[in-house]
Amino acid sequence: MRSKEMFESLGILEKEKGIPMEYVFEKISKAIVTACRNIYDGNEDVVINIDEKKYTFEVFLRKTVVEKVEKKGHEISLEDALEINPKVKLGDKVEVKLNTKDFGRIAVQTARTILKQGIKKGETGVILKNFEEKKGESVVAVVEKVDPATMAASIRIGNVEAVLPRKEQLPSDNFKENDHIRVYIVDVKEGTKGAKIMVSRICDNALKQLFFNEVPEINEGVVEIVAVAREPERRSKIAVLSKDPKVDPVGACIGQCGMRINSIIENLNGEKVDIVEYSDDIREYIGNALLPANILEVEIVDENEKVCNAIVSENDLSLAIGSKGINARLASKLTGWHINIKSENLNPATQL
Repeated sequence: MRSKEMFESLGILEKEKGIPMEYVFEKISKAIVTACRNIYDGNEDVVINIDEKKYTFEVFLRKTVVEKVEKKGHEISLEDALEINPKVKLGDKVEVKLNTKDFGRIAVQTARTILKQGIKKGETGVILKNFEEKKGESVVAVVEKVDPATMAASIRIGNVEAVLPRKEQLPSDNFKENDHIRVYIVDVKEGTKGAKIMVSRICDNALKQLFFNEVPEINEGVVEIVAVAREPERRSKIAVLSKDPKVDPVGACIGQCGMRINSIIENLNGEKVDIVEYSDDIREYIGNALLPANILEVEIVDENEKVCNAIVSENDLSLAIGSKGINARLASKLTGWHINIKSENLNPATQL
């Protein structure tokens, strides 16, 4: 049959949904085979010829040439077969051209269902492929609605829908419809209802990605993020290392007049971010991690168990510990060491 409109529609589908026309034809072919099996007594020996340039789509059912037809769906009389191919003989197979109208209502519905499923799966495949490339990146999303019961936000990333659960939001997040927010693509999987995009605003990698976006030196590999420690919307520490002695890693992250770090903090709803310079000298690294406190000395207690003492002045004791222990706790997480903070008179202050 000639169906220019069908080919044009599939062409539009390919452009708008990113689904290759060949993929859709494969699903249509399977639908036609299923329809033939249902109509022609289980015969699924079908030949389908598709010519995109000529806009033609032809279906042939292969039947065996016999003297007397007993299985109409599988056999054809010699007399009828000779009209199709004058050289045909008994026992040969002959291709009988079908009219799609002969498939009937059930066949059409079968084809439509399989095609719909195929297109859905094709869309899922395209989404999985596109978001697999975006995994590990932060992207801008638009809030479509917020569930008042769970506070989960339905968001749209381009043409794809996703859900940002409350547990993956910052504590003070209070979204409204049409808000533009930045989310981190944690993972993408194929679910029962299509592609499932998992996003977050609180994971450590979300913070790292903000630095990749705002600091060209990190994006270009000149400055490396070594470690991240975070308590969302309260405080974070990020350790950085410069591969170029001419580049100050901390200064690069802060930016001129604090523009870069301020942009990051704004995206984090005001979360405080300490930028720590990494050092191979573990004493120096631990001292840097405990900033803004001034560390007088770092004593290694047990190198195998990674336990140390950080000696501070009485004046810096509260800074080293931080509100509710957050500064010391984040420094410990950042370095991977258990840090005993002691005042210079050697009285233990806290252990993490």
